[in-house]
Amino acid sequence: MPIRTARTVALSIAAAATAVLLVGCGTTEDTTPAASGSDAAITITDDRGETISLDAPATKVVALEWNTAENLVALGVMPVGVADVEGYTTWVKAESLDESVTDVGQRGEPSIDAIAGLAPELVVTTSDLSESAIAQIEEFAPVLVVRGANASDAIGQMEKNLNNIATATGTEDEAAELIEGFDAKIAEGKEAVEAAGLTGTEFFMSDAWASSGQVSIRPYAQGALLSEITEELGMKNAWTAEGDADYGLGSTDVEGLTALGDVSFFYIATDGMDPYQNELATNAVWTSLPFVQSGNVHRLADGIWMFGGPSSMNDYIDAVVAAVAPAAN
Repeated sequence: MPIRTARTVALSIAAAATAVLLVGCGTTEDTTPAASGSDAAITITDDRGETISLDAPATKVVALEWNTAENLVALGVMPVGVADVEGYTTWVKAESLDESVTDVGQRGEPSIDAIAGLAPELVVTTSDLSESAIAQIEEFAPVLVVRGANASDAIGQMEKNLNNIATATGTEDEAAELIEGFDAKIAEGKEAVEAAGLTGTEFFMSDAWASSGQVSIRPYAQGALLSEITEELGMKNAWTAEGDADYGLGSTDVEGLTALGDVSFFYIATDGMDPYQNELATNAVWTSLPFVQSGNVHRLADGIWMFGGPSSMNDYIDAVVAAVAPAAN
């Protein structure tokens, strides 16, 4: 059995077992497994190792990172509050927020008062939020912390985050469907790459920004979520320098790109901020690079959140396939 399929089966079995245990804890009279969205009490251990106890699945939830907000919407739980709603709307197109969602400040620096004013049943954030902010929120609401990313198992962490949020909101069935759909999308994309004769070919994935005329490039190294997914499609990451332990991200400049050959060069930009097309358009180093000269530079669709959940990753797979194997679309 393929590894990806095996993981999905294992997750489904685990979810079913968890449902049985939860019902057993809730009553001695009814041993029927709880359905998704039931009122059974929930106990879950988050990525801090802290135990979160809820009397029932949370329906009134605040999300302080965009990937947690995306996962909530994908699971059918519209958050009552999200950090930086405007930024989310720009960068995350896979799952849209309702107009009812309240902005609770910036990611990393949320408004504690705004969150408290919503009286949430649960606040979901990542390990990137400071411990002091988490402690303040825990004075009035339970906080579920998921790890933002894990370069040693990027896809596994993405799925774990989704499943933990699903457990807290009673949407385990929806999570299983999302993971099943993601696995199917990987398989379809891999088949398209193979049909295009690109299996084993090299790629480079990045984003970039300009400041005072200087362009900083952020390569997605081994262990980055987008890199791991592109490798699942059958391509090989040409960037061999190490990234950070969480997100698998590196750092370089345009001169650093001279180490690359004629790779498939993927990048994401938004809102007119495209250093490759703007600041580097006439840069002699950039224009001399093999992949630039061959036209193998691909700006992927706007609004694909690079650190999102299965919904954003499905959009990413579609964008990569559209770039390298357009006949498959």
